[in-house]
Amino acid sequence: MLWLLFLLVAWGAAVVSCTRLCLAAVAAAQPMDPDPAASGKGLSLYEAAFLAGGPGRVGDLALVTMYRERRLLLARTGWVTVVDPEGRDALERSVITAIGPEGQSPLPPVRAALAAADPVRALAGRLEAAGLAVSASARTNVGAAVRQVRAACVLALLTGVAALLLVPPAAGRGPVAAWFALPLLLTASCLLIARVEAHPYSRWASPAGQRLLGRIDVLPRRTVVQRAGGGADDGREDGELLTAVAVHGTAALPDPALRAALKAHWGH
Repeated sequence: MLWLLFLLVAWGAAVVSCTRLCLAAVAAAQPMDPDPAASGKGLSLYEAAFLAGGPGRVGDLALVTMYRERRLLLARTGWVTVVDPEGRDALERSVITAIGPEGQSPLPPVRAALAAADPVRALAGRLEAAGLAVSASARTNVGAAVRQVRAACVLALLTGVAALLLVPPAAGRGPVAAWFALPLLLTASCLLIARVEAHPYSRWASPAGQRLLGRIDVLPRRTVVQRAGGGADDGREDGELLTAVAVHGTAALPDPALRAALKAHWGH
């Protein structure tokens, strides 16, 4: 009956990890008392980008914006070159600083530097204070809980295989397999539900932030969205493209060469 010990281990890991994930998900989804003024105004493109995709999306938007205005060159080879060394806001100045004094750099280190830049951290702090972004601690807790459930799922599978090897075929392995299928099903279902139920923006946006992003996503032509620098869009077509990049990422770019360059070297 040694297999019963394996069963207890599998069930214990499954119950503890799934409970932790549920508690972390509920805590992350709790209303954060959003600032009414922040909830009532339109999002800037940088804010929308952060809520939709985090610091990396903000970097995407800054680079694509500068590329569209011909102040940067983004090569398919994965290099970025400065054309205009004068940034129009703090984030664009961070882009130029990240590229370096030579005015040219591979994309990956530039993106990594942008994700940790002071303007991006300040943006994250403002959105969290306004109740529009999920706090870093909540995201960390959910991520750790998901990893624990995955580990429990693997453990249930391994202990089930070990238990079946311990049971003689003559004794009947069917009931043993059925008992181990339950914690395996529990953990797998929990992971599936977490994946399906998680809103595309939920990693970064709070429920209030998700509502603002939903308005942009559904009604891009009617929602007043400020330009990344804070002013009005120079043209509706360019403004809608940058809005699409902010909300959906570089996959929304119509230029296949630019899209391939960013995707190939940034993993988007």
